[in-house]
Amino acid sequence: MALHIDIEALLSNQRIESNRIEFKQGWNAPKIYQSICAFANDFDNIGGGYILVGVEEENGMVKRPICGVPDESLDRILKSMVGYNHKISPFYLPRTSIEEVDGKKLLVIWVPAGDMRPYEVRSSVVSDKSPSTTYIRSGSSTIEAKGEVLNELREMSNRLPFDERSNKEIALKDISLLLVQDYLQRVGSKLVDVVLKQDLSVTLEQLDLWSGSSENRRLKNVAAMMFCEDPRKYFPYTQVDIVMFPEGVLQNPNNMIEVPSITGSVPTMIRATLDYLRTNIIKERIIKPKGQAESIRFFNYPYQALEEAVVNALYHRDYQEYEAVEICVQPHEISILSYSGPDRSISADALNSAQYLQARRYRNRRLGDFLKELKLSEGRATGIPTIQDELKRNGSPKAIIETDQDRSFFLIRIPCHSDFIHYDTVSDTVNDTINDIVNDTVNDTVSDIVNDTVSDTVSDIVKQRLAKMLQLLIQNPSLSKKQLALELRVSVPTISRDLSLLIDYQMIVREGSDRKGKWVVLLK
Repeated sequence: MALHIDIEALLSNQRIESNRIEFKQGWNAPKIYQSICAFANDFDNIGGGYILVGVEEENGMVKRPICGVPDESLDRILKSMVGYNHKISPFYLPRTSIEEVDGKKLLVIWVPAGDMRPYEVRSSVVSDKSPSTTYIRSGSSTIEAKGEVLNELREMSNRLPFDERSNKEIALKDISLLLVQDYLQRVGSKLVDVVLKQDLSVTLEQLDLWSGSSENRRLKNVAAMMFCEDPRKYFPYTQVDIVMFPEGVLQNPNNMIEVPSITGSVPTMIRATLDYLRTNIIKERIIKPKGQAESIRFFNYPYQALEEAVVNALYHRDYQEYEAVEICVQPHEISILSYSGPDRSISADALNSAQYLQARRYRNRRLGDFLKELKLSEGRATGIPTIQDELKRNGSPKAIIETDQDRSFFLIRIPCHSDFIHYDTVSDTVNDTINDIVNDTVNDTVSDIVNDTVSDTVSDIVKQRLAKMLQLLIQNPSLSKKQLALELRVSVPTISRDLSLLIDYQMIVREGSDRKGKWVVLLK
């Protein structure tokens, strides 16, 4: 089976935490199967792990070139594993892959977290007389589970994360082959070479997205979250709603701009949301002090702070709650609201300090693994510290976290840099007066020209939209079709038809390429 992740990412501990990877110089069946059992039990809800056989480490670093596993040993090892797998109870099947690195071969054993834990295995799989023992991971070590730890592990079997649960409603036809291929391409998996040559169900099996017996296989919830073009079919209101209050919610709640809901798979929503915020919300200011060579640069909102907040909202939200992720943009802050709230293992003091939130249990453990492999999420409990560090580096106030006593929601408020608020306040009166005079004159003129030029067979609604489009292009000739669609709240195909109409009436012309060009308005 081809590995679903780039082998170099495992060897360098990039994307995967070091406590989820174990290096073995040679094949030692008893020790390796103890580690397989421990990763399958996944006591810390970290998503299982990987065992790399044929790799020597020194001071926590892989020694290159790797020592590898001789070709004649690989076949013997794989045959022996067929029997050893039956010594894990309940039955568990780890995934294996032979990878070539530094001109040598190594054996990668991928051990996803099991959904029938707790697991136990004979302390020595080479002996049928050895007792069966339960193992867990403690940091980077494999230890025997005893006493309270063993009791807690048994209780955890009833708390399988939602995204790992099977869902009989999810149909294979709703899983997008293109999204699967895009994911494999982005993470550098060798599976991308065969994904179009084999049945999609086989690829999903290699990604560990099936659950149940062969005669009653069901896809896991995370399959729809990651690879369904519209997961709202299974998880209603899986979307991001952005609303902007230019004057503030309290100052003027009626002055509101709603952005069309952002939908799609979880990675698609994350990228689309961040693209919108980067294009329409984030601003940079550059100040050149006298007598100083270097300019002072800062943003109203640092991009990485918003990135972490958006990823956290979609990663940790409860997909059983029929509520969208809501982003509210005001002059003084951006607030991001998701349901439900933080895990109860996070203390109230930690929430109040809004500095470091480490949950004992993860609501969507496997989804987090996918996002880490896509480099959309860094690792465990790093989101909030990153947000606060980026705000501090930017000269902005700290972010604030809010929830209620029932932990039913999670709200993070990211403040705007004070210099942007001050600048907007000082210039509002002058800008509003100038803009009112200019816009009223331009808008009336454009509307008159459109009404006089465009045929009477075109409806008044379309004429109004054409006039508004011309006004937008006068203000910003570089607007894309997608940006125009967002501003006018229509589809991109509608925008394409309207632009063609304006071109036919010789009211606009395109200069340059579709990507780097601009529109020239020809109105007299």
